[in-house]
Amino acid sequence: MAKRRPLFPRILSAAIFILLEIAALSILRSGSQARNLWLARAGHGFMGTVWGATEGVKNFFALRKTNEKLAEENFRLRTVIERGTFQQHQAYIDTLSGLPRIGHFEYLNAEVVKASRNKQHNYIIVSKGYEDGVKEKSGIVTPEGVVGIVDAVSAHYSFALSLLNADISISARLGTEGAVGPLAWDGKSRRGAILREIPLQYKFEPGDTVFTSGYSSIFPPDIPLGTAGESRIINGATMEIKVNLFQDFGSLRYVTLVHNTDFDELEGFGI
Repeated sequence: MAKRRPLFPRILSAAIFILLEIAALSILRSGSQARNLWLARAGHGFMGTVWGATEGVKNFFALRKTNEKLAEENFRLRTVIERGTFQQHQAYIDTLSGLPRIGHFEYLNAEVVKASRNKQHNYIIVSKGYEDGVKEKSGIVTPEGVVGIVDAVSAHYSFALSLLNADISISARLGTEGAVGPLAWDGKSRRGAILREIPLQYKFEPGDTVFTSGYSSIFPPDIPLGTAGESRIINGATMEIKVNLFQDFGSLRYVTLVHNTDFDELEGFGI
């Protein structure tokens, strides 16, 4: 008859086995939780990256739409201001002489699609053409000043000579009641211009504002252009005055086209 093993060692062995099984299951469970945690973190990181990129794209297009809305609002406000200015001039002229105002200006907003800034004959192309009502010899302005003059028009685009072009000049005035002379780019910097043919008897102070004169059939009067700086005497008879332009041509994007509906009639005098 076989000898039976003692009961205690068998109980001890069973207890040790159960403890080892419990420990193994605990380790396996812990490892599974660690893996799950790592996978969860990795998934969250990936989703965060995708979400961030998506939001970035949405914000980019939202910002563009915001800029376009601001440009539209700026155009509307400028139109209201110009209409108010026109009405004031009309009332003033009617009070003095009863004569109608010579010249009437129409406005159209546009976006710059191409421009040069590093040449002697710089140009600008804007996003409106003759199908939008643009005509040659229309002016291009912004709230910061004169930008250029339309030289050629296609169906959907207009080509303009920039104010930063050696071939053009505009009529400008020192202050609102000062001397008038041609203003042209200095050929060097993006904000440098020269106001010429100013008689010596006219006094001014550096920092005085220079405006469009209203003597042009292209631009309305009193558009701020820049501030007067240093001057020098030319041939003992006139002055040349440096002008620091308000318009930053390096950040040019939204513009306003302005057209004098009486342009052809005025130019018909050949003066």
